[in-house]
Amino acid sequence: MKIVTHNDRFHADDVCAMATLRICFGDKITEIIRTRDESIIQTADIVFDVGHVYNPETNRFDHHQTEGAGKRENGIPYAAFGLVWKKFGEEICGSKEVAYSIDKKMVQMVDASDNGMFPYTYTQEDLREYVLDTICHSFGSTWKEKDNYDGGFFQMVDMVEKILRREIKVAQDKAEAIPFIEKTYQESLDKQIIVFDEYYPWGDTLKKYSDIYFVVSPTKEKDQWRILTIQDQQLKNKKSLPASWGGLKGEELEKVTGIKGSRFCHKALFMAVADTKEVAIKLAKIALES
Repeated sequence: MKIVTHNDRFHADDVCAMATLRICFGDKITEIIRTRDESIIQTADIVFDVGHVYNPETNRFDHHQTEGAGKRENGIPYAAFGLVWKKFGEEICGSKEVAYSIDKKMVQMVDASDNGMFPYTYTQEDLREYVLDTICHSFGSTWKEKDNYDGGFFQMVDMVEKILRREIKVAQDKAEAIPFIEKTYQESLDKQIIVFDEYYPWGDTLKKYSDIYFVVSPTKEKDQWRILTIQDQQLKNKKSLPASWGGLKGEELEKVTGIKGSRFCHKALFMAVADTKEVAIKLAKIALES
């Protein structure tokens, strides 16, 4: 299998597209050529981010043509990463749901940036986010170095492939937990405080329910129990823990709560820690009534 993308400078979308193809096809890939030579492009099995053609049936994944290569329902246009992911993401993730979660978490931001679209605003004029494109730029050649864009490209692909494999694993495991999280919610009599007996990544699943205020959950080792608030997309607490608890730990917190086994409360009032499940539930009930 011969894969072709453009030469010279590289960005996050072509690096991520190549990482996706390596995960999908592995040892079947015999050549990866970086060129703009049309005669070589014509001989490739897969072409991305070059060639001015988008046709998933013939494995052509460019978005630089005048008409582009389409947009998502939310308006974010596709770049090379998104086009490759659109065809092969579900195959390498094992499900449409997991592939979409990766698209939402990682692919869309890369595509947006590559198309000159920034779906967020800066609150500090002189500060910018440190993202994959920033790293790609750093792995390019500086003005004092001899150009070695191919070397930098493949270093980045190696790095991003590891990141992408890890993101897929995280998303797959999170998806596997959803039925257990939903079952606990549905069976809870008091849905204002949801209590888990096992550690689950419940955040995204429970945020859709409007009747939850606090979640009690153990650590994986069950050596501590946490009371966590439900937060919105801006990380604002739906209902904060009592202000008098903020930043206290040990005996100081026990004195304020009146409950032995109270261990710690974060100063931002989104999390408290207790020694046992019973103590954690008592703290959550106090917080609910405060």
